Amino acid sequence: MAIIERPVPATSVGPALPTVTPSSSLGVFRRPVAATGWRSWVFTVDHKRLGIMYGVAATFFFVVGGIEALLIRLQLAGPDGTVLSADVYNQMFTMHATSMVFLFAMPMAAAFGNYFLPLQVGARDVAFPRINAFGFWSFLFGAMFVNAGWFLGGAADGGWFMYAPNSGVAYSPSHGIDFWAIGLQITGIASLSGAINLIVTVLNMRTRGMSLMRMPVFTWMILVVQFLLLFAIPVITVALFLLTFQRVFGATFFSVEAGADPLLWQHLFWIFGHPEVYILVLPSFGIVSEVLPVFSKKPLFGYPFVVFSGAAIGFVGWGVWAHHMFASGIGPISVAVFSMSTMAIAVPTGIKIVNWTLTMWGGKLRFTTAMLFAMGLVVEFTIGGLSGVTHSVAPSDTQQTDTYYIVAHFHYVLFGGAVLGFFAGFYYWWPKVFGKCLGERLGKWNFWVMIVGLNLTFGPMHIVGLQGQPRRMYVHTESRAGEGFFNITFWNFAASVGAFIIAISVLLFLINIWHTHRTAPPAPLDPWDARTLEWMTTNPPKAHNFDSVPTVHALDEFFHRKYEDVGEGDEHDLRRVATAEELLAEQEANADHHIHLPSPSYWPVVLAFALPIVGFGVIYNHLIAVVGASIVVLAMFGWALEPSVALDTDYDPPAPDDGPGTELATVGGGRP
Repeated sequence: MAIIERPVPATSVGPALPTVTPSSSLGVFRRPVAATGWRSWVFTVDHKRLGIMYGVAATFFFVVGGIEALLIRLQLAGPDGTVLSADVYNQMFTMHATSMVFLFAMPMAAAFGNYFLPLQVGARDVAFPRINAFGFWSFLFGAMFVNAGWFLGGAADGGWFMYAPNSGVAYSPSHGIDFWAIGLQITGIASLSGAINLIVTVLNMRTRGMSLMRMPVFTWMILVVQFLLLFAIPVITVALFLLTFQRVFGATFFSVEAGADPLLWQHLFWIFGHPEVYILVLPSFGIVSEVLPVFSKKPLFGYPFVVFSGAAIGFVGWGVWAHHMFASGIGPISVAVFSMSTMAIAVPTGIKIVNWTLTMWGGKLRFTTAMLFAMGLVVEFTIGGLSGVTHSVAPSDTQQTDTYYIVAHFHYVLFGGAVLGFFAGFYYWWPKVFGKCLGERLGKWNFWVMIVGLNLTFGPMHIVGLQGQPRRMYVHTESRAGEGFFNITFWNFAASVGAFIIAISVLLFLINIWHTHRTAPPAPLDPWDARTLEWMTTNPPKAHNFDSVPTVHALDEFFHRKYEDVGEGDEHDLRRVATAEELLAEQEANADHHIHLPSPSYWPVVLAFALPIVGFGVIYNHLIAVVGASIVVLAMFGWALEPSVALDTDYDPPAPDDGPGTELATVGGGRP
C-alpha cells in the first residue's frame, strides 16, 4: 500500500460560534461554558473534564496501590520478614487488591470511556451529563470511604474476595470490613450509573451514518463492558448488602451454626468476580485495537471478528466463575462443566491475539511508545492466558489453588493486559486530551523498565507457587526454602526487586508528564495520522466537541476523508486528498448555528457526598444515617427541580429554509 501526497487547496475558516452561557436554577452560574476556576471542575457536567478527573483519581489510587504492593514485597523480600505485623499484612494485601481492581482499573477504564466514547461516535456529550457527574463523585467519595478504615481502627483484612466466615465480626472485629463493604456499594452506584449512561449514548446518540459495525473497536469494547457492569454490579451489591447486614445488624446469611452455607458468598462473589476480569481488560483490548492499526499503517485485520470475539468474551465470561471454587467441594459434574467453559473462553481471546498479530504482519510499523505498549500487551497477556488455560484442568487447578501460581497468572492478565493497555492509551491520546505529546525518549524508557519489572516480579511467582508457597502468607522461612533453582528465598527476593523496578517505571511516567507540560511544544492536530473521529476536532476538543457533527460513510471515517484509493484491482495505493487542518477548517466553515450544552450543577456533588454520611451512620450511629438520608432526599428534589437547559440561553430556532447544518444540537435530555 503506497501513500501518495499531493497539495490540496485550503478551505476558508467560518465565523466563530456564538458564546453559550449556561445557568443554574439557583443563579450560581452566569458564565461561559469554557469558564475556568475550581467551580468549573467541581460542578462540571462535561464528559471530557469528568474523564480527566476519573483519570487523575485513578492514577492517585494506582500509586496508593503500588505503595501497598511495595510494602508487601518488602515483607517477603527475605525469610522471617518483620517489616509488617501479621495483622497489618492482612490489611495491606486486602487493600492492595481493592485499590488496584476497584479504585484504579475500573475508574481508569471509565476515564477513557467517558472522554473518548462520545467523540468516537460523533456526539457532543453523553446521554445524561448530570448522572455522569454524579457517577464520578460517587466513585470518589466511595473510594475515600473504603480507605477511611486506615484512620479509624484498621482497614479491611479479609482479602479482596472477603470469604465467609473470615469476614464475620468474630474474625475481624474492627470496622475495616464495614468501610470496605459500604464503600464498594457506593462505588457500585457509580459503575451502574456510568453503565446506563454509556449504553444509552451508544445506542441513541451515534452521529448520522454511524451504524454499529462502523463504530471503532474501542467503543465496542466499552459498550460490552457496560453491559457486563449492568449485570455484574447488582450481584456483588447483593453480596455486600448481605455482608453488611450480617456484620452490623447480626443477620446470619453465611453462618453455619444458623443453618446457612458460607459457599453462598463464594458463588455471589465469583459470579461477579470473573466477569470483573473482562470488565478490567476489555477496555485495554479496545485501546490496543485502535493503536495497532494506526502504527502499522493498515486497517485492523478482521474487524468483525475482533468485535464479535469481544462480545463472546463478555457472554462466555458468565459461565466460568466456579473454576475459582474447584477446591470447595462443588462436585465432579460442576467441576467438569466449568472446566470446559474455561477452555471455551480461550477461543475468542485467541482470536483477538491472532487478529492483532495479523494487523502488524506486513505493515509499516512505527515503534512509538504507544505501539510498544500495545505490542507488550499482546505478548504479556498471552503469557497470562497460557497459565490461565492450565486452570481449566481440574487436577492442576486444585493443586495450584491458593498458591503464588495463581497470583502470577492474575497479575500477568491484569498488569500485562489492563495496565499496559492503559499506558498505550496514555501515550496515544495524550495530545488529544492535553494538546502535547508525551516525550518519546522517556516514554520508551518507561516501557522497557516496566516490561523488565513486570516479568521479574510475576515470573518467579510461577516457580514459588509450584513449589507450594501459599498466597497471602505472612512470612517464609529459610529452613523450608528449598535448594538450587527452586530456592523460594531467592525467587521471593527477585520478585521484590522487580516490584521496585515497576515503581521506577511509574516514576518515569510521572516525570514524563511533568517534563512534557513544562517544556513540550503544542502537538500537531493529527500527530499519528489517526483513523477515527475523535481526531477530527481540535486538541483538546472544544466544549461542544464538533462545530459541525460529522456524517459517517465508512469505518475509519477520518482516515478515508484524508486519503482516496487510486489503486487498480487488488492494489490499494492511497493518495492524500486532505489534511486534518483542512478538514477542521471545513467543519468550522459549516458550523452548526445553534449549539446547546447542559448547564453545570452542584446537585450531583451534594447527592454523592450524602452517601458516605449514610455509611458512617450505619456503622456508628443511626441518627447520622438519618441526616445523610435527608440530604439525599433534598439533593434529589433539588436535582429534579433544576432545569436541564440554561434559562438564559439565547436560542434562535432555525428558519425552515436555513438548510442542513443549522439544527439545534442537544445533549443530556434537555429541551430548548
